[in-house]
Amino acid sequence: MATTGFDFAAWPPQLTPEQLQILVQKATTKALISGLLYLPPGYPLDSPPPQAAIHAPLSLFPAPFPSESFQLAQEIQSVYNVLYAQIAMDTPFLDEVMGAEQGVGRVDEFIGELWRGWKKLRDSGRISQPLHLGLFRSDYLFHTRETGPPTLKQVEFNTISVSFGSLSQRIAELHRHLVLSTNCYFGSSPYLRPTNLPKNDTIAGLAKGLAAGHAAYISSGGSSTSKILFVVQPGERNVFDQRWLEYELLEKHIIPSVRQTFEELITSSSVDPSTSLLKVSPKDSPERDIEISVVYYRAGYMPNEYPSPEYYETRFRLESSKAIKCPTIPLQLAGGKKVQEVLGRKGVVERSLPNHSQSQIDDLRNTFMDMWGLDEDSQTAVGSELAKSMHPSFLNLNEKAGGNNVYKEDIPAFLDSLPPQEREAWIAMRLIEVPKGVKGWLVRAGSLDFAATSERAVQAEVVSELGIFGWALFGEGKVVGEEEVGWLVRTKGKDSNEGGVATGFSVLDSVLLV
Repeated sequence: MATTGFDFAAWPPQLTPEQLQILVQKATTKALISGLLYLPPGYPLDSPPPQAAIHAPLSLFPAPFPSESFQLAQEIQSVYNVLYAQIAMDTPFLDEVMGAEQGVGRVDEFIGELWRGWKKLRDSGRISQPLHLGLFRSDYLFHTRETGPPTLKQVEFNTISVSFGSLSQRIAELHRHLVLSTNCYFGSSPYLRPTNLPKNDTIAGLAKGLAAGHAAYISSGGSSTSKILFVVQPGERNVFDQRWLEYELLEKHIIPSVRQTFEELITSSSVDPSTSLLKVSPKDSPERDIEISVVYYRAGYMPNEYPSPEYYETRFRLESSKAIKCPTIPLQLAGGKKVQEVLGRKGVVERSLPNHSQSQIDDLRNTFMDMWGLDEDSQTAVGSELAKSMHPSFLNLNEKAGGNNVYKEDIPAFLDSLPPQEREAWIAMRLIEVPKGVKGWLVRAGSLDFAATSERAVQAEVVSELGIFGWALFGEGKVVGEEEVGWLVRTKGKDSNEGGVATGFSVLDSVLLV
């Protein structure tokens, strides 16, 4: 629980126009030098190697977070790691909640297709690798109440393609640089000092998780020359966030990697029918039959990424192999919004965490926000009429991706337009009421349009979302290893309901302990 006396409405401190201009120049220069980068919009998919880059959208000031709440979020990440590992290993639970016969997969075609493919592999004895690997991020907002201090509430738990781990480290380094190079932001606030900026080693931490999966593969008989496969989206502008992990794996762990899109993997990947080894032969590479130790998905979480049956067949081919998947299909399903809702029911968390103390479970449950199913036979269903009248609240689709939310006054009309059989794919969640009056200076992403006249930095009332990263390697009922490994802050203008940096609604930020 946050107990700070910090005045959020008075943030950020005042600067002169000249000081603001100095900060923008220092921040954008540091971002370009340190690799806090995107590819520019419109970069051709069939382009040669990158010839230009722009800095990512960023906040000039770090976001204030109460120290006690930040520490709590870090401490309970290990509990969340174990919880979602246990859920991914609980096949009957996932069949009931997310399956196409009893659960969400009946009405969500994407979820149903993944579940049916996984079940077919199970039923035919083609699950060749018992281990799962997860790189996770648990996202939080501060919730204000009528009485008492703000409390930390979970927005969602991400189990596939968690992004911005690398760039979150770079923005933390950028804010530390601004503190040191401007005499603590020109002495504008006693909070803006190096001791209030926590270190963020997310790159090393996430790479350690991938390296643990690689080592487990080799120890079970895999080749020491195997590589990690990054499954990526075509035309990925956030490529530098991924490249930092590749470099860390190569330089610190001596583990090489290979990048492929789903479209490329349709023809480049194969699974040996006798050994279940996954091998990849990239079209433009002199190397053939590269053995894969870990399949790391930075794609594959949206229906539009599977435009034909060949794409699903490719996903299931990878799933059947001996390579360790990050994540497996059951771990991806475990990250569904419906699972988050079911975890709020009495006894569900306790059943999955029998070896954890009641105080740990209480800390976890205290981060839950009220959630309800819209399916009429759900134990916690609110029904469509009640969902329409609930205020404040929002609806969320089970799939991981920005843009799948419906908010406040838009809910009644949306529910009226939604066929009854599709309602089970949506979850109602009480809206988290964030602290009011907090402002920030947001710097737009860089541009190659040098004639543009728009202001680089814009002041706005903002909302900051904290994400805590973790990893877990597990299988056959046991968690082999897990860690909390860093954090992310995304800050957006308060008039925006979505928070995905890659979709342009928010900026990268870091933590200021208050």
